[in-house]
Amino acid sequence: MQTITKVAELRRALAQARKADMRIGFVPTMGYLHDGHMALVEASRAQCDVTIASIFVNPTQFGPNEDLSTYPRDFLRDEKLCRDAGVEIIFAPDAQEIYPSGFETFVEPGELAKPLCGGFRPGHFRGVATVVCKLFNMVQPDVAFFGRKDFQQCAIVRHMAIDLNLPIEIVTVPTVREADGLAMSSRNRYLDRQERQQALAISRGLLAAEAQFREGERNVGKLLALVRRHLEKVDRLQYLELVDADTLKPAKSPLGAPAALCVAAYVGTTRLIDNVILNPEFP
Repeated sequence: MQTITKVAELRRALAQARKADMRIGFVPTMGYLHDGHMALVEASRAQCDVTIASIFVNPTQFGPNEDLSTYPRDFLRDEKLCRDAGVEIIFAPDAQEIYPSGFETFVEPGELAKPLCGGFRPGHFRGVATVVCKLFNMVQPDVAFFGRKDFQQCAIVRHMAIDLNLPIEIVTVPTVREADGLAMSSRNRYLDRQERQQALAISRGLLAAEAQFREGERNVGKLLALVRRHLEKVDRLQYLELVDADTLKPAKSPLGAPAALCVAAYVGTTRLIDNVILNPEFP
């Protein structure tokens, strides 16, 4: 496994793979890796000849009062996890490599960036779309892998690839959960023992609604009410919405198209997001 920090070096390292017409898979991350990230690596290795994982904590997607300075980092641990998982290249640029002096061009996502997290984190998805587009151009993969826990991000990246004619297949991988149901997240490390138990209200509410959906419930209000009862245990609910899985517009009863049941909530000072996908075609 190679660890590379410069774009020029990355392109040299990939030249032979491209010459051999090898299929290149890309897993973009902000590091502090967990089993959710490893599921993306596993998917890439199953579908591609070469797997690249990037580790870059992107400053442009953090707001002024968010956790950029305290975001968990452990590069040596991440390197070992990637090596053990069979990653061929880690791309770990610094901020200057991504945003050199004089940088002023950004990717502005459209309507998909406005609801859900977009309403509470202004500029967040502008930063996400910009860094992902830049990483795509730096790595030039055939396939890129994203986790469905960041459902809105997946929708925006997929739309961006289509809109900008990027020749990259976007693959999304199901959310990986702890044994008790909590969605894996690098930010889970912020939770103390009591908060960790509180946080289970999020996944329990979502999974309870998913179970009701599988039993035939198609009323949006009833599904939301079921989740809301569980969420009484969190410290602050930021949003709970059931949206069309393609447009992210509010879903209507009775559910007749794939929909995403999405939550953002605070437990203590930690903001957590989670979702489940409800698909009437596959109850």
